Amino acid sequence: MSLDPFAVNRRHFFKNSCTGVGVAALASLLGSDTQASAASHGGATGTHFAPKAKRIIYLFQSGGPAQQDLFDYKPLLNEMNGQELPPEVRGQQRLTGMSVNQSSLPIAGSHFKFSRHGESGAWLSDLLPYHRDIVDDVCFIKSMHTEAINHDPAITMFQTGSQIAGRPSLGSWLSYGLGSENQDLPAFIVLVSANQGGQPLYARLWGNGFLDSKYQGVQFRGGSDPVLYLSNPEGIPASRRRAQLDAIKTLNQHQFEKELDPEIESRISQYEMAFRMQTSVPDAADFSDEPESTFELYGDDAKQPGTFAANCLLARRLAERDVRFIQLYHQGWDQHSNLPKQIKGQAQETDQASAALVKDLKRLGLLDDTLVIWGGEFGRTSYTQGVLTNDNYGRDHHPRCFTTWMAGGGIKPGMTYGATDEFGYNVVENGVHVHDFNATLLHLMGIDHERLTYKYQGRRFRLTDVHGHVLDDIIA
Repeated sequence: MSLDPFAVNRRHFFKNSCTGVGVAALASLLGSDTQASAASHGGATGTHFAPKAKRIIYLFQSGGPAQQDLFDYKPLLNEMNGQELPPEVRGQQRLTGMSVNQSSLPIAGSHFKFSRHGESGAWLSDLLPYHRDIVDDVCFIKSMHTEAINHDPAITMFQTGSQIAGRPSLGSWLSYGLGSENQDLPAFIVLVSANQGGQPLYARLWGNGFLDSKYQGVQFRGGSDPVLYLSNPEGIPASRRRAQLDAIKTLNQHQFEKELDPEIESRISQYEMAFRMQTSVPDAADFSDEPESTFELYGDDAKQPGTFAANCLLARRLAERDVRFIQLYHQGWDQHSNLPKQIKGQAQETDQASAALVKDLKRLGLLDDTLVIWGGEFGRTSYTQGVLTNDNYGRDHHPRCFTTWMAGGGIKPGMTYGATDEFGYNVVENGVHVHDFNATLLHLMGIDHERLTYKYQGRRFRLTDVHGHVLDDIIA
């Protein structure tokens, strides 16, 4: 069959070239730690330098946790409780549509007590008793900031590097750049806490954007069937399923030879991955081999599929199986009102399991090369949203400064980076923009954020757009 020489792309050339076959064979012999092997595992570039981390577990707290009630101790807020936020503190910073019509912006002190813990002396509120055990393993970044003031653009910014939807997500960029370490599981897996209210989450947050579809995140669900339609129908043996996939593969290959569309090859590879996942996914999601001590560590919720605790335990099991990027989402932190009650519930759902994950990875010797991240899309205001009373207050969105923490994977442990003013309203030391944060994550994975690019519609795109610098001060 003759092919249009102008239609033959790079992938097709190597597929039909004896030299290309030789290169691929050589790459497979060089080992999984080399750039050649990364390419053979589906990565476009491999690492640019020696990585500090092999994988990332990202515990995303959707809605914007209130840093003043969790990590960023500001006693002045309690001293000035009910007084107006000084105009010079706010400056020209804009307000959301929820606060712009308030006649005043009274300061709301936290209802929760703070104390220092560990050799590092890190501040924590009494909402986070289990975090006390990990403060010396964690780097708290208290000077995060972003431009986005509403949820959708803010969470999209963190996940894709742009407030405008349509760009590839962080996990997709890593999957594109580095490929997979486990051929029986996706490189990018997403776990969403079940039955959580709050701001909606969209599949595009873990989407591939303009990258090949094989780089999109694969969402696992709670329950006996983590991936929909993965199991064979009753009465269909694996051998028959294998024969069916072989027939579909033949048809897809014929179509590819006619059209030379790379997405057809991706479709073939995804069918094959789904077949292998029929064995690998149930094995990873089956907690029956975990000792009772594991559930004591993570909490009883870990026995309930789909809870944040169960997803943290599943993330650890996926990390053991060398999944490259594991993204957890936990909704419910958007507390415009009734914050004291609501944030207490959120902390109870997430505190123990978050700390347990760090301790468990450390126990297994995995924390050194696993980067764990905890944080949301922005913080909350130091003034109250709505009416301030003796026993209740709310907080509006605040992108100007908020707290995120990182552990393992090449991060200096037991430190606090950056600082906010005494009102917890402005960054006063070592500000960290979202692009800086993402540049650092890529760096820890062995990637130069300026070199991981993809040409689309005539422009070379990257996760950090045209910004970002690596936070060398927090890297061990």
